[in-house]
Amino acid sequence: MKKLLFVFTTIIGLQNFVWSQNQFSVTFIDIAKEAGISETTVYGGVDSKKYIIETNGCGVAFFDYDNDGWTDVFVMNGTRLEGFPKGKEPTIHLYKNNKNSTFTDVTEKVGLRRTGWGSGVAVGDYDNDGNEDLFLTYYGQNVLYRNKGNGNFEDVTKKAGLPVDYIRWGSGATFIDYDRDGKLDLFVANYLKFDVATAPEPGKGGNCFWKGIPVNCGPKGLPTDTNLLYHNNGDGTFTDVSEKSGIAKVGGRYSMTAIVTDFNNDGWQDIYVACDSTSSTMYRNNQDGTFTDVSLESGTAYNEDGNAQAGMGVTIGDYDNDGSPDIFKTHFADDLPILYKNSGRGFFDDASRMAGFDHTRYVQWGTGFADFDNDGWEDILTVTGNVYPEVEKYFKEYPHRSPRLLYQNLGNGRFKDVSAMGGTGITEPKSSRGCAFGDFDNDGDVDVLVMNMNEPPLLLRNDLKSENNWLSIKLIGTKSNRSAIGSRVTIKIGEQKQMQEVTSQTSYYSHNDFRQHFGLGKNKQVDELVIRWANGDVETIKNVAANQFVTIKEGAGILK
Repeated sequence: MKKLLFVFTTIIGLQNFVWSQNQFSVTFIDIAKEAGISETTVYGGVDSKKYIIETNGCGVAFFDYDNDGWTDVFVMNGTRLEGFPKGKEPTIHLYKNNKNSTFTDVTEKVGLRRTGWGSGVAVGDYDNDGNEDLFLTYYGQNVLYRNKGNGNFEDVTKKAGLPVDYIRWGSGATFIDYDRDGKLDLFVANYLKFDVATAPEPGKGGNCFWKGIPVNCGPKGLPTDTNLLYHNNGDGTFTDVSEKSGIAKVGGRYSMTAIVTDFNNDGWQDIYVACDSTSSTMYRNNQDGTFTDVSLESGTAYNEDGNAQAGMGVTIGDYDNDGSPDIFKTHFADDLPILYKNSGRGFFDDASRMAGFDHTRYVQWGTGFADFDNDGWEDILTVTGNVYPEVEKYFKEYPHRSPRLLYQNLGNGRFKDVSAMGGTGITEPKSSRGCAFGDFDNDGDVDVLVMNMNEPPLLLRNDLKSENNWLSIKLIGTKSNRSAIGSRVTIKIGEQKQMQEVTSQTSYYSHNDFRQHFGLGKNKQVDELVIRWANGDVETIKNVAANQFVTIKEGAGILK
């Protein structure tokens, strides 16, 4: 009996130890209103959506536009079919970080006022002048804003040689140095071809119903478009190389979010595009100025059942800390998100079910890998929101507004749904689209910015209760592009390692804080920090102390 009691007590003790090790000490609180981020993001009708143009919403960004070491907030915006009186049109918004958990709206002051059906934001220093620029996609005309470095932005779209004379539906976009010449090129996806004048109305076609309810039509049944690539000439202008590079050869897909990643670990930047209702696209960089669509052979086109999915958002991270970038992609209701595990041999496996993902109730959009509890394993947060407000009154299980989804990485290849314990910032229902990740208050944990349809954004402050350590790394390229987009940071602590890549667009049409945030658990220093710069050069720095923000300049090491 004593032996049985001992065994029972030991088992209970081990269970309690594992349980305590897996405690998730993260709570998110929305502080947007008190922080001064209060302007409504207008996007189509509130209670009904007549056309697909009203449904997709737009992205947001964390980026340090004034180089003061504090990440600022940028929010895209939309409009409505009926328009607005002159002077009352909704606009994009830039909020300057006041360094005290409040922000000031500087949109008018910096020259960024713009109205339209906004989609995505890509951030990158395309002219290598030390200031992060903005490329914004729209239904209508995309725009390139040059950051002049004096607190102002200038619309240089036409001057840069980018098209301004015809209407397209720009969707995902990303800066990328695909030829490793130290200058950022530009990839632009197009969602589909759309014209309000000829678009079918709800219930007037085969793709105009959902669960028997008349809804806006598409994307199926609407014509697809092609993606574009612009080469940076180094003089402030770009040249269209879409055909020459092979980018435009890929057709028949409804392209959405675009992200840069070196999926095959060859040191050259590839592009992955989440596609709606069609197979997604993996453009492999052939190292000669051309790309090849390898989505099928890499295993990233479909799910494990061979089905195309409604790809919305996408994020890249190394969830299993094996040194190869994995992919997490979000989809429509009644379908699982997908976790593509990188084999390290040029192809991926669908690990979604094995990892424990089972949410299919909500339409899922923006998403991100981030180590919210600083334990050394990247967690996942996803925002949700239905595209059909009309359906909710018939099917309560498909609400228009829904919670965020928060998953804890257990460190064993599996994730645990901890949404219910994530605080009101997670559980309060919203119809969201884009989201961005970064440490806006410089307190050593990752916060989240969320775009909401026809409501103000959420600014989710991470109130982490943990003694875990961390390290935040900002890269500055010299021979590589100054934004260091396409660079890879690997940290090593004993036999453990973590890896992150610097990207320009991620989540859903959004951009994260350029600083790479690593959770270190109880470790008080990083033994070795290895940077593979965007041009392929490798730099190693040893013995970096925890709990600090460090800036590393290519060839110069850590700046004091």
